[in-house]
Amino acid sequence: MTPIYILMLSVHGLIRGHDLELGRDADTGGQTLYVAEVSRNLAELPGVAQVDLMTRRVVDSLVSPDYAEPIEAMGPKARIVRIDAGPEGYIRKEELWDHLDSFADNALAFLRSGGRVPDLIHSHYADAGYVGTRLAHLLGVPLVHTGHSLGRVKRRRLIASGIKRDVIEARYHMARRVEAEELTLGSASLVIASTANEIEEQYGLYDHYQPEQMRVIPPGTDLKRFMPPDGGEQHAPIAAEVARFLTDPAKPMILALSRPDERKNIATLVRAFGESPALQDLANLVVVAGNRDDIRDLDSGAQTVLGDLLLDIDRYDLYGRVAYPKHHRREEVPLLYRLATASGGVFVNPALTEPFGLTLIEAAASGLPIVATSDGGPQDIIANCHNGYLIDPLNAEDMAAALLKALKDKGIWTSLAQAGLQGVQRHYSWLAHAECYLAAVTPLLEQGGPALKPPARRPMLYHDRAIFTDLDQNLLGDPTSLADFVRVVRAHRKCATFGIVTGRSLESALKVMRRYGIPMPDVLITSLGTDIHFAPEYTADTAWTRHIDHLWTPTVVRTILDELPGLARQPKKDQGRYKVSYYIDPRVAPSLEEINRLLHQGDQTVNVTLSFGQFLDVLPVRASKGFAVRWFADQWGIPLEHILVAGGSGSDEDMMRGNTLAVVVANRHNDELRALAEVERIYFAQAGYARGILEAIDYYDFYSACRVPQLGAD
Repeated sequence: MTPIYILMLSVHGLIRGHDLELGRDADTGGQTLYVAEVSRNLAELPGVAQVDLMTRRVVDSLVSPDYAEPIEAMGPKARIVRIDAGPEGYIRKEELWDHLDSFADNALAFLRSGGRVPDLIHSHYADAGYVGTRLAHLLGVPLVHTGHSLGRVKRRRLIASGIKRDVIEARYHMARRVEAEELTLGSASLVIASTANEIEEQYGLYDHYQPEQMRVIPPGTDLKRFMPPDGGEQHAPIAAEVARFLTDPAKPMILALSRPDERKNIATLVRAFGESPALQDLANLVVVAGNRDDIRDLDSGAQTVLGDLLLDIDRYDLYGRVAYPKHHRREEVPLLYRLATASGGVFVNPALTEPFGLTLIEAAASGLPIVATSDGGPQDIIANCHNGYLIDPLNAEDMAAALLKALKDKGIWTSLAQAGLQGVQRHYSWLAHAECYLAAVTPLLEQGGPALKPPARRPMLYHDRAIFTDLDQNLLGDPTSLADFVRVVRAHRKCATFGIVTGRSLESALKVMRRYGIPMPDVLITSLGTDIHFAPEYTADTAWTRHIDHLWTPTVVRTILDELPGLARQPKKDQGRYKVSYYIDPRVAPSLEEINRLLHQGDQTVNVTLSFGQFLDVLPVRASKGFAVRWFADQWGIPLEHILVAGGSGSDEDMMRGNTLAVVVANRHNDELRALAEVERIYFAQAGYARGILEAIDYYDFYSACRVPQLGAD
């Protein structure tokens, strides 16, 4: 085949062939590195004649004059081509939408003047997808696309951070972005993703999700930066910084490197280490969790994670065996990996979920065996490199056993380390990426033909309805009906949000969901409505957390209730930052009315719930399952009349009253909800568990008309 000409599109602008300004702002992150490296490495292959990386030309005294050069050579067969579009100065990517048509027209003029039309166009991110779709159709060539970040997922994160829907649309032009992504996915002959998990959990949210046209080709890593130890790392300042925490710094190092975020699951790692004397005898634990001067100056989530870390070190008396340095620089990260390798250690990623796992690849490139969560990208990495073990991130014993297995036997450790080095070269170098890429696009060129014409799609931009169900009472009792329910929910994923509302903690809910094969819902409301998390990365709704903190003083609540007869505080694992939980013996304890009176006398404005006749929970006055569902409805713009809620116990009552479509499934706790029988909008199903929810879906015609049947109607 004749060597091909590839056009890469990355519209943002601040890209150059040397000294990339990574992290300069939100638009100069991983995508900038990706497009530069893949372009340079593709151009080195004999099957490639030319690679042009096309971006926006920027003439601005506030940035380097490099970005104003119309053409920049990156090598003999690779160059950056800068196209004029919109104002000369640098503007953030969200402000480029009005100038994309101009970019496409000027890009077309440049290509026509060059004498050779590209054989294929590869767009990066939604704005380039819009341009690439236009160019591919005009030139009659195939379109390849990489999303990098998807609008539907980004919108979830922004809502979770507390930004209002109208502000999101005004600031991020999200509607235009999602429409451009749909158009691009419908037009692309090939979509390249980093992991299989990304394909299913993120691209699967789109109408034009076409899995047969998607291919996993993981990005490369910088093997000049990440490499095995050479001895110099022992004299680096970061080595002394780690060693000062440790009684015996020569022990093998268990290295964890992440942000101080609850989803990174540092607490379970510390518990695994603290409950394993064998692991403590064998190794030190080194937790590098961001940078800090004073924990009290961090956001509340980071404060909680680091505060729990220190408390658990004290709880298990791990002084001298755990290092938790306060500061590290970006250039010291490779040194940390090398220090761990030189010690005969292991790298661990215990996150609840890991969409890709770049740190795992960096560790492997440094000759360090890995132990990683089984949820997400690590499955692909370990399948490719065979350099470690997958674990259940919620099982501390499983985690400790895997770490011991990697550390105890020097022969196993050496075998894993060598396999990782070879696997990274084979699968995760930029050259390996370029070779896989060329193999993937070659069939498109042999088939010929332009970009695909996108098929018709549904009229709505975002979900217009949602279904929420309790976990234990509704989904766990009947495996057959659960499987049927999951199939129905997945079949309607593109029009309806699926949510679970439970009294369990996040960790407990995830454990039971995995045990029963329940897929991660779009929205997971836990701890009786005090925590809200969004797929695909369990992103916490921090705006909700700030909202319910109003008037909440749990220390006073515990002082009032701890001495009451018939009340016994539940174990620590069943408590929450915004939930104080007791076992209650109604034969001995004061009545619910008396408990509320005592709390009011103590100036506690709270929400008290009784479930199953034996669980008493005290929440902030703004928190409950019903409040959480209504918060979701308001933030996401879904009418309550289009939300089906399924409950089975007293703690579900407030989410079922009002304008939601509600169903009480048949179970032994129905008596707690009997008072709702007089409420016209609530449907009492004949069937139990998930079969009862399916019955209600039919009753309300939920996925079609979504309405309450008229009395007397057939």
